[in-house]
Amino acid sequence: MSTKKIPQRQCIGCGEMKSKKEMIRVLKTPEGEFTLDATGRKNGRGAYLCRSMECFRKAARGKGLERSFKMAIPQEVYETLEKEMEHLG
Repeated sequence: MSTKKIPQRQCIGCGEMKSKKEMIRVLKTPEGEFTLDATGRKNGRGAYLCRSMECFRKAARGKGLERSFKMAIPQEVYETLEKEMEHLG
């Protein structure tokens, strides 16, 4: 019997590889909106973050979201995502 492979994703904040279930997905919808996807199943382009505010802040400082989505991201988006992270945390 073979063991089931656990999907791994890299945090855009700290750069660590962790299982997909341990992480939060930052989602860019086809309409261009940014939101957090706790389920990991919503439609759109995603980037992954550890479930800590520290990793979120590292990603914001290090332009991790800009690199993942290949576009400039307004400050309001970071503020909205930070509020969502606080509710999930």
